Amino acid sequence: MSKSTGLHYVLPILAGRLTRFVTRLRGGGSAMPGVVVQKLAPNVMRDVASQLPYGVVFVLGSNGKSTTTNLLSAIMREHGLKVFTNPSGANMPQGIASAMLAETSLTGRMDADIAILEIDEGYGAVIARQLKPQTAVILNLLVDQIYRFGEPDKVAQMFRGIAAEIGSSIVLNRDDNFLGTLGSELEAEGRLAVEYFGVTPEVQASAPHGQVSARDFSGVATTAVRHAVAEVVHADGYDAKIAFAGTVHEVRMPSRGIHYAVDIAAAFTLAARNLGDRFDITKAISAVQTTKTVYGRGEILQVNGVEVEILMLKNLASLQLNLDYLQETPDSVLFAYDESSKDPSWLYAADLSRLDHVDVISGPKGAFVALRLAYEGKDFGVIEPDITKAVQRMLDGPKPKSGRHTFFLDYDQMMATRRYLGYKDLEAGAA
Repeated sequence: MSKSTGLHYVLPILAGRLTRFVTRLRGGGSAMPGVVVQKLAPNVMRDVASQLPYGVVFVLGSNGKSTTTNLLSAIMREHGLKVFTNPSGANMPQGIASAMLAETSLTGRMDADIAILEIDEGYGAVIARQLKPQTAVILNLLVDQIYRFGEPDKVAQMFRGIAAEIGSSIVLNRDDNFLGTLGSELEAEGRLAVEYFGVTPEVQASAPHGQVSARDFSGVATTAVRHAVAEVVHADGYDAKIAFAGTVHEVRMPSRGIHYAVDIAAAFTLAARNLGDRFDITKAISAVQTTKTVYGRGEILQVNGVEVEILMLKNLASLQLNLDYLQETPDSVLFAYDESSKDPSWLYAADLSRLDHVDVISGPKGAFVALRLAYEGKDFGVIEPDITKAVQRMLDGPKPKSGRHTFFLDYDQMMATRRYLGYKDLEAGAA
């Protein structure tokens, strides 16, 4: 038996599982089991992860972590690997420990080849010191959660700290202002292999607002021309073309937009880095085209014969990119904004020209949305702070001519909406 496993884990893991059973009975959070097991066995995550043949992979970034984790996991499974991954949103130490607990035997063994983990940047260095990841991808650095992180420069420092804990290689978005600088620093150090993904200048120019990246005011601008292992050469609706190893491949994406294509390019690059000669781009494309979207990220639900598309917003970039890649002006719109969104001022930087009205505004901070629409001169119907009542009002109203309701929801409102509509797989994600 491995030194990292044994009978000394039986009681801590049993205690964690009992905690999970009790919290689920009470409708409580899923992180508490991880708190318990880590208290009783502080090295449990390290010891379980050390058994995995392909090690641990981190997925980092302001936006796109859940989608890229989902895509990368699908690609690895298509190549025959058993994948452990954390549910979307369970990206802090206690959440990851809880997720690992659910997949670990009483003696601390996990039946998996690789762990692909979405990581909260605020806790990334702490988690990295426990799990010893060999590879990582950083998707972007955006103005996000300023109540937690302040300026993007602070997050850039977090990413540098996490990179210092990575074992062998890191994959970066070539087109991100901050990550280009980070890449140059890491290349100069020579400790990690650094690879890139990105989009062509033509694709970047064709996007109405680009990738909505944060600006780097440090004055350390880099002008280096970097080779992208996977490069988006076309993105239109659900169709993308991605160049890999000198060949352009057509990809039918599960969701729309340049941001989704960029996440796919990131997944291709990181999968190729981890699999080496085993990597097969044909299998990777097949995996991408057959996987489902992560819940709430361009997900389309069927409700009483009508489609409900959920577009999650958490910052300016997520809202703007979802607006930019609407296929047409939506004729039935719900917009919900809640207390977890501490600073509503970024709403005024968003270009709302793709919307001509909003039918129902919801959430505890719905009044901020109403004020923003009023400044824009756009009509809205009613403000219904309770999200379940707002959703029901939409469903009880006239059937949209398009056959689809479009819901712009932040995270908590999205979770409540899916639960109300009967989609209760909130802990499982969309593998």
